[in-house]
Amino acid sequence: MAFTKLLIANRGEIAARVLRSARAEGYACVAVYSDADRDAPHVRAACEAVRIGPGPVAASYLDPQALLRAARLTGADAVHPGYGFLSENAGFARACAEAGLVFVGPPPAAIELMGDKARAKARMLEAGVPCLPGYQGDAQDLERLGAAATEVGFPLLVKAAAGGGGRGMRRVDGPEGLAAAVAAARSEAEHAFGDGRLLLERLVTRARHVEVQVLADTHGAVVHLGERECSAQRRYQKVLEECPSPAVDADLRARMGQAAVDAAAAIGYVGAGTVEFLLAEDGAFYFLEMNTRLQVEHPVTELVYGVDLVALQLAVAAGAPLPFTQAELVPRGHAIEARLYAEDPAQGFAPQAGELLAWSPAEGLRCDHSLRARDRVSPFYDPLLAKLIGAGADREQARRRLLRGLERTVALGLPTNRGYLARLVAAEPFVAGALTTESLAALGALTLTPDPPPEAWALALVLGVDGPREPAWGARALPRALRIGELERSGWLHPAAGGWEVELEGEGTRLEVELRGTRGPRVRARVGDVEREVAAVWTGDALHLSWGPEDWCFRAPAAPGAEAEGAPGDGGVRARGAGRVVRVEVAPGDVVTADRTAAVVESMKIETELPCGCAGTVRAVHVSSGAQVQRDQVLVEVEPD
Repeated sequence: MAFTKLLIANRGEIAARVLRSARAEGYACVAVYSDADRDAPHVRAACEAVRIGPGPVAASYLDPQALLRAARLTGADAVHPGYGFLSENAGFARACAEAGLVFVGPPPAAIELMGDKARAKARMLEAGVPCLPGYQGDAQDLERLGAAATEVGFPLLVKAAAGGGGRGMRRVDGPEGLAAAVAAARSEAEHAFGDGRLLLERLVTRARHVEVQVLADTHGAVVHLGERECSAQRRYQKVLEECPSPAVDADLRARMGQAAVDAAAAIGYVGAGTVEFLLAEDGAFYFLEMNTRLQVEHPVTELVYGVDLVALQLAVAAGAPLPFTQAELVPRGHAIEARLYAEDPAQGFAPQAGELLAWSPAEGLRCDHSLRARDRVSPFYDPLLAKLIGAGADREQARRRLLRGLERTVALGLPTNRGYLARLVAAEPFVAGALTTESLAALGALTLTPDPPPEAWALALVLGVDGPREPAWGARALPRALRIGELERSGWLHPAAGGWEVELEGEGTRLEVELRGTRGPRVRARVGDVEREVAAVWTGDALHLSWGPEDWCFRAPAAPGAEAEGAPGDGGVRARGAGRVVRVEVAPGDVVTADRTAAVVESMKIETELPCGCAGTVRAVHVSSGAQVQRDQVLVEVEPD
């Protein structure tokens, strides 16, 4: 089982993360890349790199033969799949073994069993692991599912039997919503996993999502490394994770940990894996699923338990026994991870693609990423940009450090969820450690981007879309105006000692602005009586400004009399980001309501339903299923009533 050269069958931040540990352990590393990732940092950092195909994942990262060919070309004798892509594909694990490669992961049989949620639940029930009431039968017609739903009771979840990551999952509150939920979940599951089978599971309200990290070697030893709190979820996608959970004490940790160890032992597990549980208000916990791979959120466990999970994966794959016993694994301190995504909170968190003009992670945080300024974020892959992790002696210290790091991180050029993350970390329910899986929906106001304060407008007017102006003493006042979307502000710039005095029209506000220096994208400026550091980058027609946790894109005002294309209320249904049309659900002549779905667009593995937006009659449909679309492209036109 010994190996010397590792092929990393993944991309982005997880490829860079695996490469870092593997290189430290003395392994030669091979990267693979699609055409979209040709110049990616993880490719340049590897000893060797092999092109595996064009940008779309089906023709590159999901092509087992291309990956195996890359291993043959470079003489790699082991494969680390990372997470996502083929990491939980039993067929790929078998193909690696048949090619004489060590697969850094569990046995194919374990992957296959736990990848089928219906079979996995049946095995867990046999092993005595607590499970939720539900239906996981072979009959998949709507009539049988309807009868099973009545037996399970509402509310319930419709879930894809294959895959995970929240795809193919819908909440149903009553019988009237079951048919639509089944159709949507099945469509998403078939597209994401090639398997439309579904199961039903009782929904426990006000519950927490708590998962347990397990590790098993080839000598029969299985341990757990505590739990992670993953209740901060949006559309079943995790947003924040932390270790340990604020809702778990030592006794509950021991009981949940033992259940996770039992689950792993019952399937002959080897390597790193995660057993996910639902924790009810009364302290009861229920098995949800097992992820047979490294988790996105593994860094918080590493920081609290003082381990390197990737290095441990490599050691186990090479046949080494676990280097510790359960009694030696003691949590120390706290860690919280925030997932920084290329997505627009103001547009329903639609994934975004484009150029990342400026990138500078904050000091004092662990930041797992594979980014550089001027990198292009591709529409082909998951919108995760980076993971920002704050750690401390206790939860509050870790939270403060993460909040400060979010405020100091620079990610400009396309919309991200940075401001949303900062507001969430500062929100009272999170501060109190009281979030449940339903909390983010109740905190929806956090998605709103506020109007910049007068100080930010004043600085933006000085910086301008064409760069800052140097004041010339005795020069006349300069008029300037900027807009954010349809919000426009104007003012006068009066030369002053060391800078400008900015007079904001309509507010009677006068603020002195003095630029003190720049360091990369970071700009030091005094606005009024306060000196602060911001970040700014220009694109020729826009100023991207980072002010604390908020990012804004200022543009020059529209020409007088010009109408903004695609103004709200014009009846146009537009794509919220680059993506592919999954289906169109209206036709010309249809009479529609505002909330009726006009089209479904998939971008970066996430399906987004686009509503008609107004009541009226469909005037035209400009796209069909399978079409590639760009942000703000008109897909459907509705003539408003």
